[in-house]
Amino acid sequence: MPTFERFTELSRRLHGYAAHEWPEVLVELAIIWAVVYFIVRFLRGTRGARVIKGLGLILLFATLVIQVLGRESAFERLKYLYSNALTFITLAMVIVFQPELRRALTRLGEASLFRQGGVRTQRVIDQIAEAVAYMSKNKIGALIALERQVGLGGLTDTGTKLDAAVTAELLSTIFWPGSALHDMGVVIHGDRVVAAAVQFPLAEGEHFSTELGSRHRSAIGLSQETDALVVIVSEETGTISLAERGQMVRHLTIDQLRKELGRGLAKATGPQTGGTDEHHEAEPGEATV
Repeated sequence: MPTFERFTELSRRLHGYAAHEWPEVLVELAIIWAVVYFIVRFLRGTRGARVIKGLGLILLFATLVIQVLGRESAFERLKYLYSNALTFITLAMVIVFQPELRRALTRLGEASLFRQGGVRTQRVIDQIAEAVAYMSKNKIGALIALERQVGLGGLTDTGTKLDAAVTAELLSTIFWPGSALHDMGVVIHGDRVVAAAVQFPLAEGEHFSTELGSRHRSAIGLSQETDALVVIVSEETGTISLAERGQMVRHLTIDQLRKELGRGLAKATGPQTGGTDEHHEAEPGEATV
């Protein structure tokens, strides 16, 4: 079918809708737009975003060659492959986007976990803040993940199980240079340190600042795949950072860290002591998605 005939047919179909059908059409278009928008927003900054761009260019080129420039009897074999490509593309997308799909399904299946009283939560925040203040002052690197609604059991299996109460002394001892457990991260479940020396997944992408080492990228990677709050102390500068939902804020003070932890944990428990609605904005170039 020639190109102009395609546009004529499309125009004819659009004019064929009755007045009472237009609201339904507009709702359908809005739903499609919303789905595409949230998919693009979810994939932005990930490996999947680059795959989508590459695939889009290939499909655009194929459409121009086959559907627009090609005559009715031209490119028959390419047209056959093009018309049946969606099946292969769907299978390929499941394979390529396996990490992103797992992350999306995990977030859809989030269940409430941090069901403890405000006093107990505040005690955990106080102990973490005390330990972080000590490690920041002495430039001791640290990586602490606070489990919220998405369980981290699969990760803790790779580390050393502890199941000990959260205390500033324990956290400082774990990350003390030379300690057998100081490498990698600690996972906190409720008010218990469940494991240390846990390997967190590294964030993918080429848009990270050169100042961010493996500790910071591990924090971002874990926060991308789960809803955990991840506290980072830089070994080089003593800078305190917090990663959440794939974004990281740096150069936090201890008071700001307390507020951010209170706000983040309040999302799982509702209003509580130490919670706040304030949110420290990420500095330009420091937020990742």
